[in-house]
Amino acid sequence: MTASTEMLAPPTAPGPIAWLRKNLFGDMFNALLTILSLTVILFGSLAILKWVFIGADWRPVTGAPLLYLIGQYPRDQIWRLALSLLLLTFLIGLSWGVWEKFVKAFAIFLGLLLGVLAIIPLETPTVTLGVRAVFLANPLLIYLGYRIGRLQLVKSQHVVTLWLLVTAVIVLALLPGFDSNPLLPRVPTTAWGGLLVTLLLAVGGIVLSFPIGVLLALGRRSSLPVVKVFSILFIEVVRGVPLITILFMFSIILALFLPAESRIDRVIRALIGIVVFSAAYTAENVRGGLQAIPQGQVEAAKAVGLNNFQITALIVLPQAIRMVIPSIVGQFISLFKDTTLVVIVGINDLLGIGKAVLNSDPQFVSLQAEVYVFIAAIFWIFSYYMSYASRLLEKALGVGER
Repeated sequence: MTASTEMLAPPTAPGPIAWLRKNLFGDMFNALLTILSLTVILFGSLAILKWVFIGADWRPVTGAPLLYLIGQYPRDQIWRLALSLLLLTFLIGLSWGVWEKFVKAFAIFLGLLLGVLAIIPLETPTVTLGVRAVFLANPLLIYLGYRIGRLQLVKSQHVVTLWLLVTAVIVLALLPGFDSNPLLPRVPTTAWGGLLVTLLLAVGGIVLSFPIGVLLALGRRSSLPVVKVFSILFIEVVRGVPLITILFMFSIILALFLPAESRIDRVIRALIGIVVFSAAYTAENVRGGLQAIPQGQVEAAKAVGLNNFQITALIVLPQAIRMVIPSIVGQFISLFKDTTLVVIVGINDLLGIGKAVLNSDPQFVSLQAEVYVFIAAIFWIFSYYMSYASRLLEKALGVGER
């Protein structure tokens, strides 16, 4: 009787030995598989580290680091890029202070990365003391922006407005410049290259394709025949052809039909092609979320007097986007990697610069592995942090939870 009425003690968490025994050495087969896997990982890691620090020849990468970052952008106008970077890092710090859960990891990572770039010992004339000072100032600006963002006076709408204004100034004025302007002379996009072009195409494609994709998804479900047919044709035609075909169409074929005085810049043409391609896939992702919303919520919203626009904007669309965040982010990561296809139409993005460096010196022909590993590492870092930010956003919004 006493034993039956006695309260049971809560179970204790297993220690590391118990966890290893349960998950890695539960039986003979698991133990052998664990030992074999650890052996392969150990020797593989040692071989990779030996190649990276001893066997690899990194001269194609360390010889021209600015070339990978900005391409042939005039070195006497590099202050415009430096100012753009300083403005963006300050805004990232400001965003960290306002939206701490979503931007914290990226802001800290970016600050550490730029700080490391400032102190890496590279013996090259292009990496001057001024360039290192610019890189070193960015972590300080991120922290300064964070402290300002924590003030109660700074609101989300202020940060959004600043992002729009600063981005417009950078993209429309600082980077391209103006004709017959001695302070900001025109820099043609043929001189742009490297990571600058890659990020411009990726960020521009993501930002512009998302609202277009949402409108196409809503248009495909519209009751207006013209809007519905146009949306269906747009989505199915674009999704039925590869991205390289669309890039060729906008970069080469479109230019042939336009008069010489009204031809669109080639980077803009490539960006339009990327936006069109990504918008079609984003539309299908959003449409899947729209179909998952129960019809009862729409009927309940109508019962309380909401009109169709209010139902879509305030009830249906936010829930639909919340449901498909993983697939949308996956599409954006794929878009970021697909920007390397622009090298086929003559745009020197990060991959194009790497190929140009390899072709610039006969000694570099046998060093392709080093260049492509370096480029792959950059793409992996950005892709991983996009995925990590997506997981943080999903956790904050409770995606997958009831």
